[in-house]
Amino acid sequence: MSWQAYVDSSLVGSGHIDKGCIVSAAGDSTWATTTGFSVGANELKDIVAILNEGDSTSGPASTKAFADGLHVGGERFVATRIEDGHIYARKGKEGVCIFKTTQAILIGHHGENAIAGNATQTVSALADYLKKQGY
Repeated sequence: MSWQAYVDSSLVGSGHIDKGCIVSAAGDSTWATTTGFSVGANELKDIVAILNEGDSTSGPASTKAFADGLHVGGERFVATRIEDGHIYARKGKEGVCIFKTTQAILIGHHGENAIAGNATQTVSALADYLKKQGY
């Protein structure tokens, strides 16, 4: 399956995610994305810094995300939870869930009518699958 098919089928096709993307773990290239959903270079730089801090929620990037928010797709989200390889952030009833695999970062956005737990489970399941495949 192509990277775009993972975004289209496994993320957006689930009905729990309305837009998403898969980028390299280094944050330097976008492998697949939903039309119109663009995560900027500086946004990816911040996401990679948080994910590379590991399980520490007191590192400089995590602390900055909790204090100042996290920008994804040009929108500011409030970081609500940062765990080893996972970031959860909200903007009102909208949210983003971000998971890191060995080689990729998956970013899923859910709208205000979606159930956040279902959206998170969708992105988490794809991340687990990709990890098992060596990605």
